[in-house]
Amino acid sequence: MEQPVMALVLGLVAVGILIWVFWPKKGLLARLGKVRMSSQRVLLEDTLKYLFDCEYKGIACNLNSAAGNLNISADQMAKLMAHLKDMGLVAFEGHNIQLTDTGKSYALRIVRVHRIWERFLADETGVQHMDWHGEADIQEHQLSLDEANRIAARMGNPAFDPHGDPIPSTEGEIPPFSGRPLSSLKEGEVAQIVHIEDEPHYIFEQLSALGLYPGMQVYQLDVQQGKITFAADGNECVLTPLFASAITVQPLPKAEPIQEGYQRLSELQPDETANIVGISSYCRGLQRRRLMDFGIVPGNSITAELRSASGDPVGYRILGTTIAIRKDQANLIFINNIKKEHHEQSA
Repeated sequence: MEQPVMALVLGLVAVGILIWVFWPKKGLLARLGKVRMSSQRVLLEDTLKYLFDCEYKGIACNLNSAAGNLNISADQMAKLMAHLKDMGLVAFEGHNIQLTDTGKSYALRIVRVHRIWERFLADETGVQHMDWHGEADIQEHQLSLDEANRIAARMGNPAFDPHGDPIPSTEGEIPPFSGRPLSSLKEGEVAQIVHIEDEPHYIFEQLSALGLYPGMQVYQLDVQQGKITFAADGNECVLTPLFASAITVQPLPKAEPIQEGYQRLSELQPDETANIVGISSYCRGLQRRRLMDFGIVPGNSITAELRSASGDPVGYRILGTTIAIRKDQANLIFINNIKKEHHEQSA
């Protein structure tokens, strides 16, 4: 009697397992299929986002570069690209891959959601800046465009993400890419940071540790093989060309062309105070670095105090300290708003 009962129990268990595995929509196979489809969609959308980034920055993209960026094999990427081509999202031009209009529209939606979420994390939450990109990488595949648009509207529809990247508009419009890598600046050039690359993570971590951010003004001090030295808000920074290329800057007019509207520090008379405008591009390397270390940066005030018997050098007071500057150096420093200091006579 026990054997038929046992056989019945085993049969019911087997039927239960088959139902659990093959049940439509809710069975194990259905669930695994959804996971695979979700993973495939994430990979597809990451590929479109990478292709858009390449096109936006004018970088040629092929199968190998795309596979390397997504950390998959070239064979896997070839199959994925074939699928994207069948969907009408990409087109091939020789070895290069380009987005179709439909593919670009799809990519812009992903980019918009990603950058809105980064802006939200930066402005509305206590999430650390090192985690913004990773969190947005997840939400870009889960958050709908309508949800992202509502979040953007609550924040006043910001135009840029916290890294300086423009957020595509609701119509899919985005300003053209501008700027150049910090590594391309020559000695003496002045520029403003417009974007800091947030990938790879270890590069972004190092740049963040230096306190660099979009909007900061930088001065290229020294360019050598394997080392780039620049000043950011008066602080000296040293990076390798690889790290410096992750910073996009917009060159600013040099001090030299505007010198007609300003005076030189050498013209400042004793007891006169002025505001520093900038340092000539002819002042480079260690000499420029020394002056900036003393506080010779735009916006600081400086006063001529002591003149040597020969008239050179002159003692200037800046940031509470008196420093000696030779006339040939003072000729390279531009000032404006000169005012005469009034000192009270003691009784």
